[in-house]
Amino acid sequence: MHDTDPLLARHIPDRDREVRFLLDAGRLEESEALFDDAIAAAPNTIEPGWDRSAVLAHRAILAWRLGRVLLALELAAEAWAGVHTGRPAKAAAAHTLGMLGYLLEGHRAAAMELLSTAVRMAREAGAWETLAHCLLLEGTAYAHRALNRDDPDPVSKLARALVLFDETLSLPGGRAVRRRALAGSSRALAGLGELAQAEDRAREAVTGDGGAEDLFCASVANWTLACVRRTQGRLVEARDFAASATDLAESIRDALLTRRYSQDLAAICAELGDHVGEVSALRRAIRAGDATLQVLHAGLGQALEQHRLTAQAEQWAEAADRAATRDPLTGLVNRLGFDRRGPALLERAIANSGTPWMILFDVDRFKDINDRFGHLVGDFVLQEAGRVVQRECGPDDLLCRWAGDEFVLLLRERTDQEGPAVAERIRRAVQQHDWHSKLGGGPSPTISVGVAAGPTTLPALFTAADRALYRAKNAGRNTIAIDTSDRLVGREVGISR
Repeated sequence: MHDTDPLLARHIPDRDREVRFLLDAGRLEESEALFDDAIAAAPNTIEPGWDRSAVLAHRAILAWRLGRVLLALELAAEAWAGVHTGRPAKAAAAHTLGMLGYLLEGHRAAAMELLSTAVRMAREAGAWETLAHCLLLEGTAYAHRALNRDDPDPVSKLARALVLFDETLSLPGGRAVRRRALAGSSRALAGLGELAQAEDRAREAVTGDGGAEDLFCASVANWTLACVRRTQGRLVEARDFAASATDLAESIRDALLTRRYSQDLAAICAELGDHVGEVSALRRAIRAGDATLQVLHAGLGQALEQHRLTAQAEQWAEAADRAATRDPLTGLVNRLGFDRRGPALLERAIANSGTPWMILFDVDRFKDINDRFGHLVGDFVLQEAGRVVQRECGPDDLLCRWAGDEFVLLLRERTDQEGPAVAERIRRAVQQHDWHSKLGGGPSPTISVGVAAGPTTLPALFTAADRALYRAKNAGRNTIAIDTSDRLVGREVGISR
């Protein structure tokens, strides 16, 4: 495998990377043949072990550069959807968003949002090679935007681009990343008037290890040298460098670079009085920026907006579902939520040979609390009891406010002895909780608890726990009782009050 970005080696299959290398080397017939053989026949098929969204975004770039615009749109939209629904690792998601931002360059707000998000996610993931790649993409976007003739503040964008490129150079990364950071920073330096340093970096980008094969970097370096010579007043040399940059960009089928370079070439030719060269360069710029880019940017922008709206609708639906399955007073799962989640929890416990335990409890003499202190205090007692019990639960246990002052707790997986132990722990936690700040010097609320295990359906388990709760109430309250079953010997645990 040829020298490539190490991030691609981590996230992109070998054959896809080979297509990219052949494109960047200007070997178009070979790249098209390999693309058709390996990718175009089944572009959405990803081998196991690779992040789907990252591979699809990379294939979208390949399809776009090879003139397969509709395929590029399809792949990019699917990659975007995968980031939202597939929950890839942060490094893979950053890589994907960075490539989508590159494709969207020209659709300004969306592109920069994706690129900056990619950098942030790469930082959070601590993936330094990924961060280098994303910084490089964002820096390139800033540099290109700064050099648009209608940009009101090019200096700040060039300075920002240089910061991003310099940070890229300071991070671990392969030779390909370093070459591109050198080439990109050279153009930013030229725009900022640092001509000597710009020329040094441009030449290093193409003379370093592997630079001869990297026509992308060679095109950027020649563009930089054209800018330097133009600023120095050496217009003939500037025209030669700009023509080389444009030829190289066309040879690797990068329409964004071709349009940018040919516009500069036309301006240099105009300064020289070379009107034939100027017209030829403008025609090249028009060809590069014509229908292909317009279709890509408009179509991809619409696709991403549609997926954004879809994702937003999904979020709203999830929020509505959460609201429907949550008790508004305590914030616990309500009866509907318990009915939806409980069966799966019970099935897991049985499948893992664990004992399914259900704990049913209610607040002792809750009506007296309401009558004495009022319903607002009664609501507080229910909220506080729920919080106290929830602190005693495991992360996968299911605690539900069933109705009124009655609560249900379904334990995920416990041994034959753990269910009663959990029940006693929550009973004691409620009894020992500091209630005086709200209730004054009166008696503190307590709970009675019914515990059951063994039945393999939720209704049977609930019936058994309810039967045990009734016995706990009859035993004097502030007590737990365990239902008798074939597996467990029923017993009551009396608590000193």
